[in-house]
Amino acid sequence: MAFYLPLGSGRFASTAHTRGPWDAGSQHAGPPAALLGRAVEQIAPPGMRVARLTFEIAKPVPIAELSVEARIVRQGRSVALVEAAIEPFMRCTALLIRAGADVVPAAVPPPTVHLDGATVKPLYPTTHDVGYHTAMDFRFSEGSFLERGPATAWLRMNESLVDGEEPSPLTRVLVAADSGNGISNELELRSFLFVNADLTVHLLRHPIGEWVCLRSATSIDPAGIGLADTALHDQHGPIGRSVQSLFVAPRR
Repeated sequence: MAFYLPLGSGRFASTAHTRGPWDAGSQHAGPPAALLGRAVEQIAPPGMRVARLTFEIAKPVPIAELSVEARIVRQGRSVALVEAAIEPFMRCTALLIRAGADVVPAAVPPPTVHLDGATVKPLYPTTHDVGYHTAMDFRFSEGSFLERGPATAWLRMNESLVDGEEPSPLTRVLVAADSGNGISNELELRSFLFVNADLTVHLLRHPIGEWVCLRSATSIDPAGIGLADTALHDQHGPIGRSVQSLFVAPRR
């Protein structure tokens, strides 16, 4: 089963695979971010590639039927701006830049992290057996869900984003990028909430292959505001960066 089942006319039925760790009735932000990225790609002007996406998470996205809308806000010769939304829960602003062929000499840095040697490690306690954590394959090169501090994890989708469709490179990275704060947490999950209120993803290029690597570190101010900073890679080298602003508070 996929994360979403298409219902036609921009509507989707959310499946249990979208379920996040905070609330059994709410989604992990990765799948809806990828669903919005898919909507952006579908109306992208020819020859332009998504270079940056900013997601504002107004409230938790429920595991329910969702409606996705997208529109081109501004289009120039070299740059375009596209908006997409799952109202009233999540909105996305995407910057697209015209991509050329061999405009400059290739200078891609060599890989600094490798999938070889990355291992599956235990998940933090959860109250449900099916969710985002089972729909994704996690393998750690550094750290783990149960260790505090920076971590490096490789993620791969076990399910398609939309039933019957092959995930695009953009949706593969978006469904994974929101996990940066989860793998690099600095606090005990049973005692604290550290929920991201947004997600910004910058992409130098889109990933090649099924695996996306997150090298993440989280910083938290005593006032309860946190920042998760993640370097994004694939097996060929760096692809971009993602950042999350965190709301941090004791559990009640």
